[in-house]
Amino acid sequence: MMLKISKLLLLLPALLGVLLMAGGCNKVLSLLRFDVKDTQSFTVPAAYPYGTVPVTLPAVTVNSTSTTTYANNNTKAQYVQDVKLEELTLTATSPAGQTFDIVKSVKLYISTDAMGTNKVLMASLDNVPKGATSIQLNPAPDTKLDTYLQNSSYALTSEVLLSTHPPQDVVVRVDSKFSVAASLP
Repeated sequence: MMLKISKLLLLLPALLGVLLMAGGCNKVLSLLRFDVKDTQSFTVPAAYPYGTVPVTLPAVTVNSTSTTTYANNNTKAQYVQDVKLEELTLTATSPAGQTFDIVKSVKLYISTDAMGTNKVLMASLDNVPKGATSIQLNPAPDTKLDTYLQNSSYALTSEVLLSTHPPQDVVVRVDSKFSVAASLP
C-alpha cells in the first residue's frame, strides 16, 4: 500500500502539468481571429503645393465597422488583444481615370482623434508606380493598433509628396483590412 501511494506522489506533478496544459489550451481555443474592414475617402486639393516637401492633408474621421464586427464575433472592444493592419489600398475615384502619377510618396497615419492625439504611422509607399489608379501601401512593421480600433471611430492623416499639381481636386478612397485577435467575454 505504501508503494502505491509513493508512485501516485511521483505521478502527481505530471498530472498537474497535463491539467494545466489542458486549461491553457482552452484559453488558446477561445481566442477569436477575424478581420475589420473600413472604407473612407479624402480629397487632395488642386491648390496644394508640390515639390520636395511633403504636404499634410487634414485628418479625416473614419466611422469604423469595428463595434459591429466585434458584436458579430461575440466579443467587445475591451477583449481585443491584438490588431494589425493587413492591407491598405488607395484608389483614385474622382475625377474619372485619375491616376497616382501626381504622387511621389504617401504616408498614412492613424490616431484616436482628428487632432492627431497618439498619431502613429500606419502604412506608407515610396516611389508610387506611374499609371496606377489603385495602390497598395506597406503596413508599418510591428505597429499594434489595438487602441485605435477600440472606439467606433478613428482619424487618418495623410502626408503626401506630390510630383505635380493635381489639375483638379482628387478624391481618394482608403480601403483598410485589420486582423484582430480577441478573447470571448
